Amino acid sequence: MSYPDRKLRRMLTTMVGAALALGVAGTAAAQSIVVRSTGPSATKYPAGTKLKPTEKITLVDGDKVVVLDKGKTRTFAGKGSYAATGPVQGTQTVSSTVTRMISKQGSARSRGGFTRGPGDPVPAPGDARSPNLWVVDIRHGGTFCVADPATLLFWRPDMTSDALLTLETGSGAAAKSQSLAYVSGANYVKWPRDAVPFATGADYRVSGVGLPAPVTLRFASVDAMPETVEATVDLLLAKGCKAQLDLLVDTLADEAARPAA
Repeated sequence: MSYPDRKLRRMLTTMVGAALALGVAGTAAAQSIVVRSTGPSATKYPAGTKLKPTEKITLVDGDKVVVLDKGKTRTFAGKGSYAATGPVQGTQTVSSTVTRMISKQGSARSRGGFTRGPGDPVPAPGDARSPNLWVVDIRHGGTFCVADPATLLFWRPDMTSDALLTLETGSGAAAKSQSLAYVSGANYVKWPRDAVPFATGADYRVSGVGLPAPVTLRFASVDAMPETVEATVDLLLAKGCKAQLDLLVDTLADEAARPAA
């Protein structure tokens, strides 16, 4: 074989390899992921399950499975066999609401403590949701993924009056405690770093007016901020940050239900 022939063969081999790599990447990207599962089949399709494009979801009465597919959520409920991937409602572009939700910078507007502008509707406190994944909703305990401990904020849904909560950690001589004072008209208060040091793996208790019962929080650090919805879901699942995952899934479901512009 002549030199030009050998060169051409190497080029073709490289091109075929690249095409195969793209095909594999495309298949991986096309995978959908279970983000919420309830009912008798919940153990069959737990949150975090990756579904191949050709896979079928087989459910029985009482089942409900929410899947993230192409940046949108799809919900399957009741007895039947459903395609794991398929057409999704609305545009494939991630909305500005979701972009702000997953962005670390999305909480910057919270520094002043307010979330509403003139004329904005006031949702009932029980229906309100935190506008950003990286601020702590004081209603929910469990593990919370922290993007930046230095700027960590506590969020409350009801800002119609002053409220005083207590943040505690440790016990005995090692116990630390500090008040979280919310003023009327504000949803946010900063983490009291000087009085209560931040640490991953430690338990923190929040109690006081507005909470039916004390909640216990523990924190998991985020080494690198995810840049996509899918990467964010993977992170929250891996770290066990369920309240944040639920917030993101509910927001995505609301966005999917909006009529296309």
